[in-house]
Amino acid sequence: MLKIAWSSIYRHPLPEGHRFPMLKYDLIPEQLLYEGSASSENFFSPSPIEEKYITNTHLASYWDKLKNLVLSPSEIRKTGFPLSKSLVEREIIIAQGTVECALYAQKYGVAMNVAGGTHHAFTDRGEGFCLLNDVAIASNYLIENNLAKRILIVDLDVHQGNGTAEIFRNTPKVFTFSMHGEKNYPLQKEQSDLDVPLPDKITDEPYLKILQNTLPQIIDKHQPEFIFYIAGVDVLHTDKLGRLGLSLEGCKTRDRLVLETCKRNQIPLAISMGGGYSERIADIVEAHCNTFRLAQEIFF
Repeated sequence: MLKIAWSSIYRHPLPEGHRFPMLKYDLIPEQLLYEGSASSENFFSPSPIEEKYITNTHLASYWDKLKNLVLSPSEIRKTGFPLSKSLVEREIIIAQGTVECALYAQKYGVAMNVAGGTHHAFTDRGEGFCLLNDVAIASNYLIENNLAKRILIVDLDVHQGNGTAEIFRNTPKVFTFSMHGEKNYPLQKEQSDLDVPLPDKITDEPYLKILQNTLPQIIDKHQPEFIFYIAGVDVLHTDKLGRLGLSLEGCKTRDRLVLETCKRNQIPLAISMGGGYSERIADIVEAHCNTFRLAQEIFF
């Protein structure tokens, strides 16, 4: 059964006119339920994660500042969100959701978090709508509990997973692969194990060819026992922050390629949604829902 992490806290209230589309966290499950791609049995509501798993990935000094709401104005501004107790609660519930998805994926082959993919969170700070790095926390959880020895993070959000790259810079057990807009945020890139910078306005065919050539090679070489996939839909040509040129169908084909590769190689897969900032919220929701539909089709 496809297990999907979701909580009402995912949709966090933001100031009027804020560019982050929080509404998608309600609309994605609503659409999946409405069309019958998922039922209430597919969804589970995560609890807050234990602090020890946060401080396995993030510095205790950073976590203390975050939970006590004492980040500086500059640190808060870099995260892009007004800091509040409920925002921090949201972050630790999302992180637990990805941990539980990893455990469900080992049982069922795949599991999905409606939120997450917070790859701009570093060991010691948050940036770009990311305060805690859910995929890094879940990767370290699997390693610490001897549930996987080699992990691959496939990050296809349009922005480089700079926080993830920094966190795992000296961790051979975790291979970080980021395919992202070369000229997009963050301007100062970190070094992943493999970075594939993409030109502005790249379209479906060349994008998919690069992915098709690269992903199987990484798997063959590094033999991961578990894969985390950040399936950002900010690669769409309609995205306000993306600068790439993928169609809705191209984005869906990208997801199919990743999911079928994992299925074929029998590697458990946990998916976090990542970003999406198209003008029309319907474009964002449709692209994200395609990822869930494909998981049902390919794995079940």
